Amino acid sequence: MKHFLAFGVAAISLVLPAAGQSQAPSADRLAPPPTDPAIAAALRTISPDAVRADIAKLVSFGTRSTLSSMNTDLPPGQGINAAADWVESEFRAISATCGGCLEVKRDDFVEQPAPESGRPSRFTGPTRLVNVYAILHGTSTDKNAPWTLVTGHYDSRATNVMDSHVTAPGANDDASGVAVSLESARALSRIKITGTIVFAAVAGEEQGLNGSHHLAELAKSEGWPLVAALNNDIVGGDTTPGETQQRKDVVRVFSESVPASATPEQQRQILSLGAENDSPSRELARSIAELAPAYIQPVGKRGQQTPAFRPVMILRRDRYLRGGDHTSFNNAGFAAVRFTEWRENFNHQHQTVRTENGIEYGDLVKFVDTDYVARVARLNSAVLATLAAAPSEPLHPRILTHNLDNNTELQWEPAAFAPPGTTYEVVWRDTTDELWTHARSAGADTHITLDVSKDNVLFGVRAVDAAGHRSLPVAPVPARQ
Repeated sequence: MKHFLAFGVAAISLVLPAAGQSQAPSADRLAPPPTDPAIAAALRTISPDAVRADIAKLVSFGTRSTLSSMNTDLPPGQGINAAADWVESEFRAISATCGGCLEVKRDDFVEQPAPESGRPSRFTGPTRLVNVYAILHGTSTDKNAPWTLVTGHYDSRATNVMDSHVTAPGANDDASGVAVSLESARALSRIKITGTIVFAAVAGEEQGLNGSHHLAELAKSEGWPLVAALNNDIVGGDTTPGETQQRKDVVRVFSESVPASATPEQQRQILSLGAENDSPSRELARSIAELAPAYIQPVGKRGQQTPAFRPVMILRRDRYLRGGDHTSFNNAGFAAVRFTEWRENFNHQHQTVRTENGIEYGDLVKFVDTDYVARVARLNSAVLATLAAAPSEPLHPRILTHNLDNNTELQWEPAAFAPPGTTYEVVWRDTTDELWTHARSAGADTHITLDVSKDNVLFGVRAVDAAGHRSLPVAPVPARQ
């Protein structure tokens, strides 16, 4: 988990600094990250056909209501228990193709009904929940080597969230997210990475984020060195006929600002430093923006290409009146973000399948764009693999403030996991910029002085391995020595 007094971000700037801004020479402009050939090759195996098969199979279970785990009157092969068994079987099949490289596990527990935030419980009695996940252990035996995680929720709902029998296809919400997790596992199980990646499918999201809460607390109690949790929820690229405002070239990435688990003292320091836009989750979102151009290329023939698929940072934790499983990881102190399509169609979410007044309701497969889901899966996989292959973050970065001057002196401690060849890089951006714009290498040193005013910019320090994999940056905090 991260220390909340240290923040950082990483991404490529899309806007040059305006004239008169205090910046370093152009030689310090941030360079794009290198493309890892092994990761790029793995991403090319991600298949829209496999995505469609995954979503169609999940829809075939009729209902995946979390409450249906307690039903005894469902037809054979229907309900959420059958869906959980199938997800587990898919992870085991993936593992069989890579010589048993995945450790497949079930996080099985009973949720008790309890009122939440003054609202009635969404459980009618003690209810069995099962999270299914697969661990791709890294090649390093160092306990500090980074872990990353991807998840989607495999439960579904209809208009009445308490109806555990009615058909609830949940194709976009959220079979699409589970398909991202499964396809990421299929792709990344083909390569060797120093760090560890967890591929998950959780239950209980529609009842109150119950499954992800349990998994996040499990990760916390077991001490997973988790640097990134990627939640994919409603990433189907809705294809409703006549829709003109949907965008297939972007995916929204939501991230919290001030960490949910920050103490009052930590919150005060964040606000005093102007670091409310540099939380661990915001830092993760910027790293996603940085990595996208290295792995997601324009589509089509030269001269007739459509723009490359890209993430768009949304600077809030989630949408209005809505929640998602990344929040469970935020609450446990982890960096976590949510991927969601650009424009949701609410006729195809949380709706019982029906047609009224010529409008078709229901979350059906025909409204999902599997090419879009595959692009989201490629982006997720690039982030999962790159951060798991990188060193861990530099420790306790400090910006030394013992003198009144216009320079910046930075100091930090080596990363806990720093393979041979690890170096350190300082990145910075103007306080009004969304993304990092400049960088300078410190080599193997853990101290650097820059001819940049600390009052005018925001800094981060990150570790870089010999192949160019970058950790998440960490922002320094003031220190007099």
